[in-house]
This record gives sequence, C-alpha cells and structure tokens, in this order.
Amino acid sequence: MSQSRVSPDGPAGVSVVVIAYNDAGLVADAVRSALAQGPAVTEVVAVDDCSQDGTAAVLDQLATTEPRLRVVRRTENSGGCGTPRNDGIAAATAPYVMFLDSDDVLPPGAVAALLAAAEEHGTEVTVGRAVRRELPAGRDVRWQPGLYREAAVHASPEAEPKLLHDTLCVNKLYRRDFLNERQLRFPDGKFVYEDFVFTARVYAAAPRVAVVPELVYVWHVRRAAAQVSISLARKDVGNWQARIAAHTQAVEAFRAADRKALAAACRTKFLDYDLCLYLRELRVRDAGYQADWWRLTRAYLAGFEPGEVAAAAAPARWLTQVVLASDTPRDLDRLSQLAAEHPRLTPPYTTAESGPVWADDLTVPLDGLDALPADRLPLAVDATLLAARRGILKLRVHELYGRLAANGAPSGADVEFVSRDGGESALTVTAPLRATEGGWSGQVPVPLARLAAAGGRGTQIWDLRVRVHTGRAPGPYTTLRAGAAGLRRTAVPGSRYGVLLVQPYRTSSGSLAVRLAPGVQGALGVVGGKLRRLARKAR
Repeated sequence: MSQSRVSPDGPAGVSVVVIAYNDAGLVADAVRSALAQGPAVTEVVAVDDCSQDGTAAVLDQLATTEPRLRVVRRTENSGGCGTPRNDGIAAATAPYVMFLDSDDVLPPGAVAALLAAAEEHGTEVTVGRAVRRELPAGRDVRWQPGLYREAAVHASPEAEPKLLHDTLCVNKLYRRDFLNERQLRFPDGKFVYEDFVFTARVYAAAPRVAVVPELVYVWHVRRAAAQVSISLARKDVGNWQARIAAHTQAVEAFRAADRKALAAACRTKFLDYDLCLYLRELRVRDAGYQADWWRLTRAYLAGFEPGEVAAAAAPARWLTQVVLASDTPRDLDRLSQLAAEHPRLTPPYTTAESGPVWADDLTVPLDGLDALPADRLPLAVDATLLAARRGILKLRVHELYGRLAANGAPSGADVEFVSRDGGESALTVTAPLRATEGGWSGQVPVPLARLAAAGGRGTQIWDLRVRVHTGRAPGPYTTLRAGAAGLRRTAVPGSRYGVLLVQPYRTSSGSLAVRLAPGVQGALGVVGGKLRRLARKAR
C-alpha cells in the first residue's frame, strides 16, 4: 500500500474516508460531494482498492487541484469493503471519521450537522438520516425512517435498542480516538455485510449516541447496473449465508462485551427485518434455492431463545414459527404476503381450540392477533384492475377472525395510486363495500387517462394502497393483493394521447401495481423494453 500525501488545510474537523474499486465514472462525484461540505471536512482520504479501470488516475488528477484530498493506493485488491475502510481509519488525521462509498454522495450540510451535534453533546457516535435514491428515476426512500424523526441523545445503545435496526456505517460520524482506543475495525478481506459486524462492535463498546434528523447520506441504488450492490444481489443463496454469518458475528460482539440485552435485540431485529426481507422474495426463487434457504434458515433459527422470538412483531413471530415447524418449504405465496412491508394474512383462516392458527396441518398459533390495534391488522384485500376507457377496480376485503366486524363493519375503502418515481399519491378513488360471504366486496371506476396525465409523459409505474373504513377506529393501511384476472397489457383509446397502454401486474411481493405508457411513443418504449429484456435472457 502506498500513499500520496498532501498536508490538509483548515480547522480540525472530519476525515471523510471514500473507498473505491473500479468506479472511475462515479468516484469523482463522491469525492466532490465530500469536499463541498466546507470547513467541517478537514480532509478526504480516498482509498483505491487496486482498481484496474482508471479510478486511481481520476483520484490523482483531483488531488492536483484539491489540497484536502489524499489518495491511498492499495497494491493488492482486498476483495471487500472492510479492509480499505480500515486503511482509511489508519490514514485519517482529523478528530472525527465518516465513511462514503464511491457510488454515493453526501448531501449539502451533512457533515456540519453531524459535527455540530457531536461537539455539542460530546458523543462518540453521531447518526443521521439516510435515503435510498433509486436511479435513474431519482425517487428517495427513507432508510429506517422511525429512528431519525427528531434530535435525541442516548447515554448508550441500550437506551434505544432500535438503533440496531440501522446497520449502515456510512450515515454515522465516529470519534477517531474512540475507534482507536477500542480497536474498532471492520472485518478484513472478502467479507460480505461487513458493516453489520462493525456497527455491532461499535455499539458493544457502549458509546454515547447523538441523533440528528437532517439528511446526511444519499445511498444510490442502481438496479440496472452490470454489478449490483450487495444489498440487491440476493438471487444467490450464498448471499443469505453471508448475511447469517455477519449477523452471527454481530451477536457475538455483543455477547463478548457482556451486552446481553443488545445481543437479544440484535436477534429479534433479524426476525423483524432480515427474515422478512428474504421471505417476501422466496416464492419467485427456483426450487433448489428454496430448499437450501429453508434448510439454512431453520438451522439458524433453531438457536434463538424463546424470548428473542417472542419479542418480534406479530407477523415476524408467526413467520419464524412456521419455518421452524415445517421440514420443507411450504405456503410460500402466503408467507411472502405476510412478510411484505405491509403484512397481509391471506386465507385460509383456521381456528383451533387455542385460537387462530396457521393451517389445519400446521397449528402454529397466531398469538397476539387479538391484541393488535385495528390499524395494524395484517388485512388482505384482493384486487383486480380491468382496463378500459375508464377502468374498473374490483376489491375483495377478507374478514380476519372477526376483527374487522368487531370494529364496525367496513363501509368503504380509499384506494390511492402512488407514483413509484415520486412517492406521492396522484389519485384516490373510494369504493363502497357490501357484505359478502367471508368479507366485503366493492368496485369503483378508475379514470386511467387522468392518472396518466398526472404522471406526465413516458412510462409510469403506480403502486396501489388502500385504507379500509371501519366504524369505530382507523382501519388498516395496506397494499392490494393482485388477483389472477386482468394481468395483461391492454391498449385503451384516449382523447389526449390517442392511445394509452395499460398493464396491471403483480410485484415480487404479490402486490398489485399498474404500468401506464401514454401515446404511441410510450407504447413503443414498453414493447422495446420487453424485447431488450428477452434479448438479454437469450445471451
């Protein structure tokens, strides 16, 4: 490893460690976003992990005009992200350290907000809000939104165990002497999910933690990239193995520090988040993946303590018990529905002497269902969108062991069409509901041309969300489950665009979404996109 050193200018503040490997096209934007933070950033330490694509040349060129940029070159590729971050910590000279990946950026004011809170409260770790920005659309999705709504200071992570849900290392500011004195480093080499382990090691060292509500990190998500990020590369069961291995080390870090409550909270977090994340996609994997995933998961969950499972949220708790109770994969569609971001418990609804259970032949108790408030019920609403000039949306609301009727029979349902690009609702339609066997049904016209006009030109994707009206309390807010009918592409005549291509479809989690392509050019774009996807599969 060699260094090109330039003496940093300006007041003491933050060393931003940027790690890069074969990212010549993006690394300059990352570095510039760090330098643009102003005097709060004393230096940017860019660690090139032996790139082969010109990344080093880009960094060297930037360093000729940027006195705060220092370039650290590794002479051998490490195979992961942990080693170059460790090199960056070793090379840093400022009192505080922050990490930045070469394909992401820091938003304006991020470092100043973190540094001000760290200095004011004397905290070893300061954390802030991050967003996942879907590119090229530019849609921002908040990462762990419940954690960063308001400023706070915690005497230790035990005071707010939910901090463990945020395993990112990049939206955090660390006091460098704290990292060095406690010898806190990332796992070296080719280690996937290294930030899980590092974050656990940091929190196991009992730092004081300050929280700021400001946006401090923009995590770019490029799903169409030739090499997707680790968090998106879940099609290989090896990714799940790596996640389990990292989580195991995270738990061990807490246990080694005698942080038993945090070790238990870490395991419960695994059930609430990680297990659900992979279960919602399991039904679309091949049979070999499903069998391997099921075997690995059952073996890992078998070591969890009853209290760790009991502390999980009701849907995750039930999912855990179903996996443990069955030797082989089963009910994958139903499990994926319950594991969705908005959980949906779909039929059959089976009852035993003890109360609601998963199925006749798998009597896992659905404990706690009767205690859930009305707005948190895992309600299942089936939907079919029939494309025509106006469109017709048909709904079927399933009763859930009498819980809906107990809150007053549903009289209607508000359905929002939310743009996947902008995350905003552009259209709401209300369907009146009438009682039918096992639930309630209704339908409502949908002005598809007006919806398309709200989305502008080009192909649009709309997600559908529903709020059921109940008589005594706010009803559940959830996504619609796609029915089997109506999932086909239809050309609808329209006065504004001449033609509107409408395609209701089922998402990976089983939800109903609709793709609209206004005008002839939009329709050709959809057809061309399908042909390109088919061509890629044929290679």
